[in-house]
Amino acid sequence: MTNTLDAPDTPTGPGHPAGRVTAAELPGLRRRTSAVLIASQILGGLGVPIGIALAPVLATEVSGSDALSGLAPTASVTGTALLSLPLAALMTSRGRRPGLVLAYLIGALGAGLVVLATVVESFPLLLLGMAGFGAGSSANLQARFAAADLVEPDRRGRAISTVIWATTIGSVLGPNIAAPVGQVFRGTAISEKAGPFFFAAGIFLLAAVVVGVLLRPDPLLTARALAPQDNESPAGRSLRAGVAAVRASPMARLALVTVAVSHTAMVSIMVMTPVDLGHHGAGLQLIGLVISGHIAGMYAFSPVMGWLADRFGRLAVIGLAVGLLSCAALLAGTAGPNHGQTAAGLFLLGLGWSAGLVAGSALLTDSVPQPARAAVQGLSDLTMNTAAGIGGAIAGVIVARASYGWLNAVGACLLLPMAALALRRALARPAAPVEPASPDAAGTSAPTAPASDL
Repeated sequence: MTNTLDAPDTPTGPGHPAGRVTAAELPGLRRRTSAVLIASQILGGLGVPIGIALAPVLATEVSGSDALSGLAPTASVTGTALLSLPLAALMTSRGRRPGLVLAYLIGALGAGLVVLATVVESFPLLLLGMAGFGAGSSANLQARFAAADLVEPDRRGRAISTVIWATTIGSVLGPNIAAPVGQVFRGTAISEKAGPFFFAAGIFLLAAVVVGVLLRPDPLLTARALAPQDNESPAGRSLRAGVAAVRASPMARLALVTVAVSHTAMVSIMVMTPVDLGHHGAGLQLIGLVISGHIAGMYAFSPVMGWLADRFGRLAVIGLAVGLLSCAALLAGTAGPNHGQTAAGLFLLGLGWSAGLVAGSALLTDSVPQPARAAVQGLSDLTMNTAAGIGGAIAGVIVARASYGWLNAVGACLLLPMAALALRRALARPAAPVEPASPDAAGTSAPTAPASDL
């Protein structure tokens, strides 16, 4: 008898019974899911970095104050945070696909509002638009968890990192095409610095179409069908259940702290770097190059981080993240007018973020039961983006009242609790895995990676 498993939202076709996935089809489904997520990440990667590079500059231009420049990227991060739980709730009930599509659509709307805000010179409207624009980041962040839905536990780091890596292609190109795209709008009511947001809106719409049409069957719903013993009740998938799962697992708490601190340190330093570069005579193209190098550090080497996390353990890579982020703060904070040193610091900042996000995301997924994962993952994104939003807002004040160097010093201090928790968990050496075995492609059981390897 053919081994089949219920999988809602499964397409029909020759040899493919409606609503069923056979164990033999699972490897192909994994590859197809990964390919669709990679395509959407490339598109999202084109759009999101435009906001990273230009939001502080636009905020200064519209508001007329350097002190308010950090509020625009902070609004984007805040929007990402506020959308995390509603998107997680939607994904919990209906799957990854509708959540990702909605996030990209909201991102496109936000980008349009940013363009309108620059035309009418409204700073509040600019902040509202940047908050909606942050939904594009929500989609890109949630895609990493979608990549882990169907893979074996001992390959989660690589699965997460592969989708993160795909963002490299769009993210490196995004800031560098900002200037050429902006020139298209020269002489129009839309400024050259706002024009790239019009381009980003179209890119987000295209990403929504790709996910909506091609991400079938839904990976989260299929993963639940592959583990029917975990689907006890909807209450087991609620936010309350997610909070309880994190409270019950020291490793989950460490994972949450890791992604939150890594993201906060990175965002706080990164959002003010274009402003600092501008103060030291850098033009838009040089700022774009520095941000491109930073984003390359964030994404290009993520497969290496995923391999390290699977091979040497999540805790080892979390320790690596602490070291890289500390070196980044030292280089960037002491660079002054040396743009090359600033670029090197920003590259290491991205590399440290990659290590923390990949290892933390894999550890979080490892450490909680399957029914609560979507809620826990939403809670993780809420926590990391709320913390980063606060950090970004404070960053502008620190730079305005003290200096960019002091901002980097504060960012380095944020790493201390993350390092202390990781060391404590390494010394504790938990002895038992949390996750039950899941069926692999042959229908046999694929054991969870030993907890000592985490």
